[in-house]
Amino acid sequence: MTKAEIVNEVAKATGIEKITVQTIVEAFMESVKGSVSKGEPVYLRGFGSFIIKHRAEKAARNITKNTTLTIPAHDIPAFKPAKVFVGSLKK
Repeated sequence: MTKAEIVNEVAKATGIEKITVQTIVEAFMESVKGSVSKGEPVYLRGFGSFIIKHRAEKAARNITKNTTLTIPAHDIPAFKPAKVFVGSLKK
């Protein structure tokens, strides 16, 4: 599902104009990105959490050149679904 399809679904379900729904969806996404980029997790009860995961430094290999390189430690955004959400998928 794309952002445009989400906007269409919400507009149809609520009766609100698509342009207004699009503004709300984009503002929500910016809020989540802003909070997660500051290191603050976003918890949505019954849906899931947007969190930061830390990846440790590791060694990797380039098999075509047969060389070893080091990938530095870094943080990545992640989504952890709520138990209720996961449970609804396991039918």
